[in-house]
Amino acid sequence: MLTVKKIYLIISFTLLSTFLFSQNIVSPKEQKETKRIEKKKKINDLIRQDEEGVLVYKKQSLLGVQFRTNGYGVFYENGRMRSQRNATIYRLDFTEIKHPKEEKLPEGGFSFGNPYIYGKINNFYQFHLGFGRQHILGQKGNKNGVALSTQYSGGFLVGLLRPYYLDVLDNGTNKTIKFTSQDSALFVGGYILGGGGFNKGWNEMKFKPGAFLKTNLRFDFGRFNEVISALEVGVSGEFYSEKIPIMLFQKDKQFYFQGHIALLFGHRK
Repeated sequence: MLTVKKIYLIISFTLLSTFLFSQNIVSPKEQKETKRIEKKKKINDLIRQDEEGVLVYKKQSLLGVQFRTNGYGVFYENGRMRSQRNATIYRLDFTEIKHPKEEKLPEGGFSFGNPYIYGKINNFYQFHLGFGRQHILGQKGNKNGVALSTQYSGGFLVGLLRPYYLDVLDNGTNKTIKFTSQDSALFVGGYILGGGGFNKGWNEMKFKPGAFLKTNLRFDFGRFNEVISALEVGVSGEFYSEKIPIMLFQKDKQFYFQGHIALLFGHRK
C-alpha cells in the first residue's frame, strides 16, 4: 500500500529524472553552434601553429621520389608523433640499382632495334621495408621558414634479379636470348640487333635477401602544417646475402653504399 511519503518520493524522483534528461537534450541549433565553435577553434589553432612554425601532428603520410647516386626509386612513409620533437616512422621503398659502367648503345646513328646495354646480364630491383625515428632539430620559426629534422631507419630488403635479354642474329635467324653458358658467345660477340624489351624476364626473377641502414636530413618548407612539401638528402648502405651479378667483366658486389636526394609530398593529421 502506497503511503503519502512513498508517493512523494516517486513524484520527486520522476521530476528530477525528467529535469536531468531535458538537460541532456541538445537542440539541432545548439549542435550546429557547437560544431561551428569547434571548427573555428581548430582553424585558430592551425593559424597559430602556422604563424609559430610548429610541426604538431598525430600522424603523417607521404609519397616521395628519390634520385640515387646509383639509380632511382619511389617510397611511401607513415609517421606517428611520440613527443613534441620525436616520431616513429614506417617506410616502404622500391628502387633500382644501376651499375656505373652501364652505357646504352647505339649512342647515335640509325638502328632498327631497341637501345641496349652491352655486357649487362641482370636488372636489379629492391623492396625495402624499414622503420626508425624522426627527430625535429629546428622548427620553422614562422610560416615562411624551414623545419629541419633528421631520420635514421633500418630494416629488411628483398633484391630482385631479372635477366637482361638481347635480340641477336644467329645464322640469319633473329633470336632473343639472355646470358647463359650456351649463348655466351652470341650475347657478347654476336651480331646484336638491340634490347630484348621490357616485358622479358619477369617470370624468371631470383630473390636476394638483405638488410639496410639509412640516415638523412629533411627540409620541410611547406607553408601549412597539414601539408607536407619537403626535400630530403641522405645516405644508405645495403648488404645482400651474396654477390649480385649485374654486368659482365665487372666485379660483383655484395655491399652497396649510395647517396640520395628526394622530393616529398603528403599530409598530416
